[in-house]
Amino acid sequence: MQEFPDRKTFVSHLECSETGRHYPADQIHNLSDAGKPLLVRYDLNALKTYLTKPMLRNRPANLWRYREFLPVRKTENIVSLGEIMTPVIRSRYLESKLGMDAVAIKDEGRLPTGSFKARGIALAVSMAKELGLTKLAIPTNGNAGAALAAYSSRAGMQSYAFCPEDTPEVNVREIAMQGAATFRVNGLINDCGKIVREGQPHMDWFDISTLKEPYRIEGKKTMGLELCEQYQWQLPDVILYPTGGGTGLIGMWKAFAELEAIGWIGSKRPRMIAVQAEGCAPIVKAFDAGDRYAALWQNASTLAAGIRVPVAIGDFLILDAVRQSQGFACSVSDEDIELTQRELASREGLLLCPEGAATVAALIQEINTGRIDKNESVLLFNCATGLKYEMPESQSHLDITHPIDYAGLVHE
Repeated sequence: MQEFPDRKTFVSHLECSETGRHYPADQIHNLSDAGKPLLVRYDLNALKTYLTKPMLRNRPANLWRYREFLPVRKTENIVSLGEIMTPVIRSRYLESKLGMDAVAIKDEGRLPTGSFKARGIALAVSMAKELGLTKLAIPTNGNAGAALAAYSSRAGMQSYAFCPEDTPEVNVREIAMQGAATFRVNGLINDCGKIVREGQPHMDWFDISTLKEPYRIEGKKTMGLELCEQYQWQLPDVILYPTGGGTGLIGMWKAFAELEAIGWIGSKRPRMIAVQAEGCAPIVKAFDAGDRYAALWQNASTLAAGIRVPVAIGDFLILDAVRQSQGFACSVSDEDIELTQRELASREGLLLCPEGAATVAALIQEINTGRIDKNESVLLFNCATGLKYEMPESQSHLDITHPIDYAGLVHE
């Protein structure tokens, strides 16, 4: 029995995100001739005629339920590790704390390899297989490399991962254990990206960096498709998204446009809020200045490694989506990230990654500034399990050779 049914696909072509120039589908591409990301385009009229919401409801609750919105043409090329539909969890603690009625967290940490990177990498590796590629390389702050290592091993491909030297140890070990040739680099993720780019003619690998191939965004797009379905084909008023390379924010914005085009949702959009760290906030700086492109952020530093991206090739796509949605970009301090991470874990049992905690810190901050209204419905993204990150030590100890002072076992 096939794990997936035969596929009917609707890809028509690829399109330069800046110039609009068309490129043929079913061929190997990195960036467009203009050096900008390529976007997958579909025959949405044909898709609309074929697919109905009742058909969707009867499918397994996983990423591949949206197969008509995805580019993989042959079932045999799908590379999957069990990409579930991730839960939207209401945060009654934040609602009470902030005097709000509707705050929820979409927990992407439930995906394979423990992060939302599984979505994009699943599609990228599946398309790499479909296009006959066998060797993939990536610069990574941790989670994308872990996903690439796992999915490449699943597909029988070689993978190479280049990590900034201060990448969390558990991430580096995870990448290596799952089969990638793994290297620490004494620089930031853009320095790692340079190694991948310059090594291509020597190593004959395919560069699978964020937005430097067309398909990771298609996997991340499924976050938007899922949200619409989970919200009964409506959408929250505000989405706060931890933004480094921004593939997920761009992908969701693309999903909403495709769903409107087939008549499944209306024109209402969430206000998209790009959340960054104060120590690396190029998108915030560009937004505040009214610029369409972001300048390289010098001396980037934050504990939230996943959003420590000094320059994003999709900067203009992020900023376009934020502005078109009447949203904004904001930054939060590492101190507030740590505080909210501990707070949500101890008060509500949600162990967020630092990047996910950044969205909580941003919500609290922007409720106080008034840029988010207490009456708005809000969705926060937790992009990975907090189990991958270093946590404070627990120093409490009991000596069983002495009587236990139960009265002294104080719960703080």
